[in-house]
Amino acid sequence: MKAVILDSDTLGSDIDLSPLSGLTDQFDRWGATRPEDVAKRLDGATIAITNKVVIDGDTLALLPDLEMIAVTATGTNNIDLQAAQARGITVANVTGYGTQSVAQHTLMIMLALATRLPRYQHDVATHRWEQAASFCLQDHPTMQLAGKHLVLVGSGELGQAVAQLARAFGMNVSFCARPNAERDDRPALETLLPEADVVSLHCPLTPETHHLINQARLQLMKSHALLVNCGRGGLIDEQASLEALKHQRLGGLGVDVLPTEPPREGHELIEALAQNSLNLIVTPHNAWITPEARQNIVSMTADNIRGFLSKI
Repeated sequence: MKAVILDSDTLGSDIDLSPLSGLTDQFDRWGATRPEDVAKRLDGATIAITNKVVIDGDTLALLPDLEMIAVTATGTNNIDLQAAQARGITVANVTGYGTQSVAQHTLMIMLALATRLPRYQHDVATHRWEQAASFCLQDHPTMQLAGKHLVLVGSGELGQAVAQLARAFGMNVSFCARPNAERDDRPALETLLPEADVVSLHCPLTPETHHLINQARLQLMKSHALLVNCGRGGLIDEQASLEALKHQRLGGLGVDVLPTEPPREGHELIEALAQNSLNLIVTPHNAWITPEARQNIVSMTADNIRGFLSKI
């Protein structure tokens, strides 16, 4: 039996793939795979392992031996699920592999925005501290998280992990109701936004959550409030959020995700970083990349494959 991983580079060179390589007679490892090479590399394979490489219906039609696709990620949008189901191909993904990694990254962004770290780091780098009249700089008012109100959108495993860390800092935590939910006793997002000192997003990107934080909802927020998105690009209207930040209607903005990744055509938030005058943080979708999280992906994918093999 042959298994093929198409894009092992996405997991990093420091990760042990032996839990996967030992499951089948043949294991082919490719660091990256171009679209035109997918069918050729999967020829004769029973199991395909992919993170971001697309396996569409046309490709599946060329692979009569394929019986399973193991996705080393939560999202399965790169797989033609309808075509896979029609051909009896099992598709399995992994979830919750990076909960602690993403939670700590979220708190890192929250803490950095609260302490105005981007602004003060710029001041130190441009020698403003050396020229200060007093022993410290106090130009950018900071926020003590203890006693502040954190509103979380998304109450799954990740949202709960962020809540646990936030409570350790003494924050008061509220979860809002799911957007457009018919039965949800929690307060609506619009009700909580005027009370929020920090808003953090940890929900899926769906038609209901696209631009969940838009211009109208930004206007409901306190001018000192911090907005953090470590969920999915598109959950916030980045242009409206940036304008609110520039005009001091938002106290800080931090994102780990953008609508298009990598942003090869650039993005207005990245351009704004160069101004060095905003309480703004943009990280390159790397909240999940701790070695522990990436190795957990391998372990969970191996479990999925073992589960598949036990049924054939």
